[in-house]
Amino acid sequence: MVGLISKEFIAKAEDGADRILRQGKHILPHIARLCLISTFIEDGIRMWVQWGEQRDYMNDSWDCGWFIASLFVVINLVGQLGGCVMVLIRRRVGIACAVLASLIIIQTVAYSIIWDVKFLLRNFALGGGLLLLLAEARNDARSMFAGVPMLDERNPKSYLQLSGRILLVLMFASLVRFELAFFSVVQNVIGWFLMLLIAVGYKTKLSALLLVSFLFVLNVYQNPFWNYASHRAIRDFLKYDFFQAMSVIGGLLLVVALGPGGVSVDNYKKKW
Repeated sequence: MVGLISKEFIAKAEDGADRILRQGKHILPHIARLCLISTFIEDGIRMWVQWGEQRDYMNDSWDCGWFIASLFVVINLVGQLGGCVMVLIRRRVGIACAVLASLIIIQTVAYSIIWDVKFLLRNFALGGGLLLLLAEARNDARSMFAGVPMLDERNPKSYLQLSGRILLVLMFASLVRFELAFFSVVQNVIGWFLMLLIAVGYKTKLSALLLVSFLFVLNVYQNPFWNYASHRAIRDFLKYDFFQAMSVIGGLLLVVALGPGGVSVDNYKKKW
């Protein structure tokens, strides 16, 4: 009896999610892309606003001289904002993702992130978000050849989606706060449960929508950087965490828009 009720509840929840997706199917991909690349936009703007500080930091850390340090800031500023514009206007998305991925690697080395597991996981996960953007670009290309049969459902796009979903788990892992407080334990259990469902591609769209709602509320509650003056260091830390979480939300929204792909439990269930 309990199992029947739970199945009916899940079925109703999936119907509700489908109605939301049908109503927002035209705007959802745009919101997803903007959220996903928001951390690049924020970092690019920070390069402009904190030009002197970033240049001096690189010069002090690597003793590379004023010119090389300034060149580093310029490359990050132009590369991140330019790549984001290309993604948003849907032009040369593959090149834009390659540029942003290259900047992730450069920053990982330049800021010595490679020795910080938490930040390294976040950079890997940003790469997963870029893989989802590539999968979406492939989806757009396929739409130009609607009706042409595909020989294998497990095409490169499906593996890009699988890789993106798995790397999103890394991003979520870096956002988890391991505390023994009751509320923290509950939110971690709920978040991990939904994240694992998304990783394997089971009830993917419903799980992703629930996790988007859950993460958005937590993000606004835990990272209210707007409550602090611009000169306080905590503002920069909270802002960084806020936009990193928004990138996870953007990746999840892309999963909702694209579906789980061919390599997923949801897809295999269709054959059973």
